Amino acid sequence: MDGDNQTSSSDFILTGLFTHSAISGFLFSIICAIFFMAMIANGVMIFLIHIDSHLHTPMYFLLSHLSFIDMMYISTIVPKMLINYLVGKGTISFIACTAQYFLYMGFVGAEFFLLGLMAYDRYVAICNPLRYPVLMSHQVCWMILASSWLGGALDSFLLTPITMSLPFCRSHKINHFFCEGPTMLRLACGDKAAYEMVMYICCVMMLLIPFSVVIASYAQILITVHQIKSDEGKKKAFATCSSHLMVVTLFYGAALYTYMLPQSYHTPIKDKVFSAFYTILTPLLNPLIYSLRNTDVTEAFKRILARCQGAPGVTRREF
Repeated sequence: MDGDNQTSSSDFILTGLFTHSAISGFLFSIICAIFFMAMIANGVMIFLIHIDSHLHTPMYFLLSHLSFIDMMYISTIVPKMLINYLVGKGTISFIACTAQYFLYMGFVGAEFFLLGLMAYDRYVAICNPLRYPVLMSHQVCWMILASSWLGGALDSFLLTPITMSLPFCRSHKINHFFCEGPTMLRLACGDKAAYEMVMYICCVMMLLIPFSVVIASYAQILITVHQIKSDEGKKKAFATCSSHLMVVTLFYGAALYTYMLPQSYHTPIKDKVFSAFYTILTPLLNPLIYSLRNTDVTEAFKRILARCQGAPGVTRREF
């Protein structure tokens, strides 16, 4: 008992996803493959957008930063989980847990705000196409980006002290694969009502702002599309925002469950499944959705390949 108390004073134990030995090796291989594929796919997206002048537009500028955020926040979770499996220990120190939580909340918060504000870009492209260069100027793009990082930073600096200052006097075994807020709350003892209320209000406010932008933007888009007479015009309008809408639905859906539903609706299995979806799968799905459903990206990839092969007649348009 004394040994347990001594360990729990400074360390947590992450149970991880690999709980069944029969399939743990298979799960490890799958998650390892997803991690490397996500890093490569997002890295390729950033490279294409940077190198191909046809993609030097506000939408792709924001998309390149979305890919960067995806790379950062999957890197705060998955490597530690994979290392824990390889060494056969799930120990994480209090400082490392705090750092992981801080970075994770910052990057995920930044993605929440960026995805929400990217809906404004789609709104301008469909509802005010003639004013697009003015309404989505370089200054506006940088303001969107700065607002996203500021929102993520507020997430980290507000929620990390609240969560990590809880009195963890129960078992320090975290029934999860990383240090996540709702799971950390279950380890605390004493009166948690004040902590839960503050965390809930912070999360609702942080989620409500970008979510409101998405709802307002797509409401205007639907009204505009409804007024378009031609079927071809409607198809083109939906194609313009379908990729973003898919990414928003996938990411927001899983995260809203995690941070907006009361603790009574949570179970360890559900938490792991939903968290794995938006922290591990989404960083891989984002670049795939934007590339497979976007002819601009596929054409840019073909141009880069042709340029690497020295194909004649391939010219680069200057930005």
